[in-house]
Amino acid sequence: MAKPAIRFVCAECGATHSKWSGRCDGCGAWNTISEEAPLSAGPGKKSLGAARGRTVPLGDLATEDAPPPRMTSGMEELDRVLGDGLVEASAVLVGGDPGIGKSTLLLQAAASFAKAGAKAIYISGEEATSQVRMRARRLDLADAPVQLGAETNLRNILTTLEAEAPEVAILDSIQTLWSDTVDSAPGSVSQVRACCHELTTFAKRSGTSVILVGHVTKEGQIAGPRVVEHMVDTVLYFEGERGHQFRILRAVKNRFGAADEIGVFEMTGAGLAEVANPSALFLSGRDAPAPGAVVFAGIEGTRPVLCEVQALVAPSALANARRTVVGWDSSRLSMILAVLEARCGIPFIGLDVYLNIAGGLRISEPAADLAVAAALLSAREDVALPPDMAIFGEISLSGALRPVGQTENRLKEAAKLGFTKALAPAGSKTGTTAGLSVQQMPDLATVVGDMFGAG
Repeated sequence: MAKPAIRFVCAECGATHSKWSGRCDGCGAWNTISEEAPLSAGPGKKSLGAARGRTVPLGDLATEDAPPPRMTSGMEELDRVLGDGLVEASAVLVGGDPGIGKSTLLLQAAASFAKAGAKAIYISGEEATSQVRMRARRLDLADAPVQLGAETNLRNILTTLEAEAPEVAILDSIQTLWSDTVDSAPGSVSQVRACCHELTTFAKRSGTSVILVGHVTKEGQIAGPRVVEHMVDTVLYFEGERGHQFRILRAVKNRFGAADEIGVFEMTGAGLAEVANPSALFLSGRDAPAPGAVVFAGIEGTRPVLCEVQALVAPSALANARRTVVGWDSSRLSMILAVLEARCGIPFIGLDVYLNIAGGLRISEPAADLAVAAALLSAREDVALPPDMAIFGEISLSGALRPVGQTENRLKEAAKLGFTKALAPAGSKTGTTAGLSVQQMPDLATVVGDMFGAG
């Protein structure tokens, strides 16, 4: 390996010399030339070599910066998920199942931004402009000042965006774009990575907020390299069951706001309608008290949401009983069943167990443990719980109940919707909630004994 060349650099003008001298030939200054070591070792073509870059300006942690400017669309549910608006020069990635409504949501968002005074461009790589216009007429958005385009060549798209200088640019989708510097098909790992990098860099350089649509795999992850989710500032998932009219926009990453925040929409014939009170929507249609139906007071991001947990326990005709779960973690259901058998003496052997979260909502927080256990016991014992009771709490493997966060917000939401009772773990900070009687339980065995007369 060749020895790295030693450079001598003048501190005044930056001129380089092959050897040291007392006077710089470039600026004439004396005693300003010093030896400069190479920046890195190794061959010049594969390492940084001797060439040095500029010094990065540094600051301290106490420096206060102004909050980043945001654009509000007027769609409160979308602005909530983005963190009270879309940050300028940010890159947002939106993923979701095919046909779930991603293009409809973003076309409505583009129209809202345009009507609010922002210059918005919508470029489709999957549909012709006539198809987008047809959807806009169906959504009653034909009068929105949104500029449309249909293109998949990244070079043409960036040239257009630089010439138009929009404030919001929506590209549908990242898997259809291709760069002429990458020798692979559109949608491949290298193409998706290169296109996302160029668009993110353009957003930071120009100040345009770029929103990208991403396809998902059969596992529900955004297709392409995972590094794409690291490049962008915000990652949103548009969720929902085809059999339900509810759609949930969930933030799984947000550098400018709270992660796990959700926005709730309802799919109608005229597009997506915002749902201001999702708790009332998820609890609508509840009939008379029924065994296995329990109301869970949950938290999605910063928003309290009440939903119904439904359980059905029936004798099994199979050697291995079924365990079917919709909207919750199946492994956590197995844990709850094991705790009920080991700590409370209530077996579920030979019984099929079906668990469902009503409304198509998906719950991931451990605070739903107690509501699930109560629903399972109610279905097994064929005893209906009070319809005006909200339940929440985490169950440990010892059978003890652990307090969960934001208890007061959960109780306030329950009281606002007319609930008069609540079941929570002992030690919870309930605050002062007028009109709501909170019953605190230390462990699961006490819940079984007090509510179902067994222990």
